[in-house]
Amino acid sequence: MTAPSDFAQRLMGRTVNDQQGNKIGKVGQVYLDDTTGEPEWLTVSTGLFGTRESFVPLRNADYSGDDIVVPVTKDVVKGAPNVENDGHLEPAEEDTLYRYYGEYLGGAAGGTGRTTETAAGLGTADRDADLVDQGAADQGAADYTDRSTGHDTSGPNTDDAMTRSEERLNVGTEQVETGRARLRKYIVTENVTQTVPVSHEEVRIEREPITEANRDQALDGPDISEEEHEVTLRAERPVVEKETVPVERVRLGTETVTDQQQVDETVRREEIDLDDGRGSATR
Repeated sequence: MTAPSDFAQRLMGRTVNDQQGNKIGKVGQVYLDDTTGEPEWLTVSTGLFGTRESFVPLRNADYSGDDIVVPVTKDVVKGAPNVENDGHLEPAEEDTLYRYYGEYLGGAAGGTGRTTETAAGLGTADRDADLVDQGAADQGAADYTDRSTGHDTSGPNTDDAMTRSEERLNVGTEQVETGRARLRKYIVTENVTQTVPVSHEEVRIEREPITEANRDQALDGPDISEEEHEVTLRAERPVVEKETVPVERVRLGTETVTDQQQVDETVRREEIDLDDGRGSATR
């Protein structure tokens, strides 16, 4: 026969599904009835990124497979009243949950009305061990009357200390793609103006007097005649040629720029108060 603390420990970390096969979440805490020690409630992580833990009744749940199947849908669990998961259910909180789930289970969720205490951390049983048959588990829970040390604040078998825990942020970085850059080469046409010197020949008449040096050339030929002399004129004109030459190399490179970015997140912590019975409390 499995003791309630051991049975509750075996529930920890199990996947909770509804009867349609929809995954609701994983077991976070198991709450035991203060009087019988029987597992009464469990919490599963719901909400965005699993930031909210919702209470689910264990009545009529099926433990026969690897997962826990509860007789309420995933949407019903997500809509459950927001009850603080602080390790202990007060009677008023439990009544609120019973009234909510009773609408969907036809009163099957109704319990003893006693306050319940979380079973988290009870024992070190292997969470991957096979769960016992539901009937045997319920019978074992009913017959088990001892309580585990240090977690039942109202029972006779507690130690002299409690553990205070708090959440801390572990902030790191990851590489993500933020964009892409590419080089693209295209042709641009522009006008280039350059000044180049050009020369040309012009005709002019040159006259020279008759001298002893040129007399023989001057008298060579008929005395009176008609003649023509022709001179070819030349000129320069611009000639344009184009050539392709490399001017530079271009490549893409990256550089790392470090910025400061603030991360805002909500963390929870437990506080411990001392009630000395005289109406004063110290932390």
